[in-house]
Amino acid sequence: MSDSEHYDPLSPRSRKGYETQERKFPRGVVIRLVAYLVAGHVFAAFLYLLFEVAGKR
Repeated sequence: MSDSEHYDPLSPRSRKGYETQERKFPRGVVIRLVAYLVAGHVFAAFLYLLFEVAGKR
């Protein structure tokens, strides 16, 4: 008998190894997300400053 005949995808033992894998994001995705968030906030701050300066004239 092979192991595939006894495979139960719903058993807690077989899911245990995959839970940590499912919860983690790849490192590249996290770095890209942080970079986009920082760049987006810097751009938004620039636009805010641009409108504040233009509104005072």
